[in-house]
Amino acid sequence: MSSPYLPNTDADRRAMLQEIGVSSADELFQDVPQKFRNVQFKLPPPLSELELKGELRQLSDRNANLDDYACFLGAGYYRHFIPSVVGHIIGRSEFYTAYTPYQAEVSQGTLQTIYEFQSLVCQLTGMEVSNAGMYDGSTATAEAALIACRITKRNKVAVLTTVNPRHSEVVDTYVKAHSIPLETVEPDSVDLPSDCACLIVQQPNFFGYFEDIKTYTGKAHQVGALLIVIVDPISLGMFRPPGDYGADIVVAEGQALGNPISLGGPGLGIFACRKEYLRQMPGRIVGKAVDVDGRTGYVLTIATREQHIRRERATSNICTNEALVALAATVYLAALGKSGLRQVAELCYHKAYYAAEAIGKLKGYSLVFQQPFFKEFVVRCPTAPQQINQALFQKRIIGGLDISHIIDNGMLLCITEVNTKREIDRLVEILGAM
Repeated sequence: MSSPYLPNTDADRRAMLQEIGVSSADELFQDVPQKFRNVQFKLPPPLSELELKGELRQLSDRNANLDDYACFLGAGYYRHFIPSVVGHIIGRSEFYTAYTPYQAEVSQGTLQTIYEFQSLVCQLTGMEVSNAGMYDGSTATAEAALIACRITKRNKVAVLTTVNPRHSEVVDTYVKAHSIPLETVEPDSVDLPSDCACLIVQQPNFFGYFEDIKTYTGKAHQVGALLIVIVDPISLGMFRPPGDYGADIVVAEGQALGNPISLGGPGLGIFACRKEYLRQMPGRIVGKAVDVDGRTGYVLTIATREQHIRRERATSNICTNEALVALAATVYLAALGKSGLRQVAELCYHKAYYAAEAIGKLKGYSLVFQQPFFKEFVVRCPTAPQQINQALFQKRIIGGLDISHIIDNGMLLCITEVNTKREIDRLVEILGAM
């Protein structure tokens, strides 16, 4: 069972097999039915580089290119304008190929960019500390729930039904492995038990509208539970940060900050919290210090190496950070600045209200919620959203998310600054014609 790509010799393999008590490699796979072992794949003959590039191009053309389609789909991943400077910076080889910055003496550039990212996240969310970035928004939420259980020494997690279902599902997967029950709570009847570790809310919520967060803050803190808030980072350009209304932990999906949708990934998990929870924070934290010569330096700090190399003793098994994606978010925020981010948020807000008002006037369509919203809203359609989306796609329009399983004939539409008035008017026109 030799391979030109593996350095192990026959003697090495015999020694390893003997150590684990089996006589051959085949014995390792005895639980796999014989018909599934060493299956001969029916692959086409090899192609030249020129032929292969042509075939891959044909496959790529089967995708809906967002440069050619008007897109009104959101629900977690969003299409926003990305300044060209973002690509120029993250495309530099020292960042593009950099890995874990364990050796601070040779990783100052990478460590500084992560430090700047953490600083910007704290300014954006109004929180005191941030980590170096996590896999995505949903895993950041799940890690926050586990942290809350360790801090409060309680084993019960509550999540509002208005939270993105994908986030709730990931949280459920995480806490279930720790035998921690996850309870769903309706927004109008939040009554937390005394043994609840945390309440997870989203602002704006999955349906796009804003909730009365102050009420949830009071309900959570009244029983000694932590308030975990999931935010849309773009919305913080014009709305109050969660640090202002009593959030204990803030998480977010940071893809919207300078990163393309890319078929759903990679994501960027934003994680920030109050200073007293610093040592419970998962992932990595970069600190700023001064060396013996008085020069500024950056280094991984606070977290022990058990976080990264000894899984059984770690408080979190997330052992890396999304450095390149976090760098894109850092460049995006720095390039836009405070006023630029506010302008993007205002464009999303006003365009979304323009679209919602126009669609709400169409016969058979109505807005499901009347609360203030940011860039997403739910429309009740006169027929199945799936049929409407199929018809829209034929017109080179990607419609909203079909949430009929939650709201009868409900469609969640998203409008961002890249959606032009012409695109919105055309959407309204086609919906009206249906």
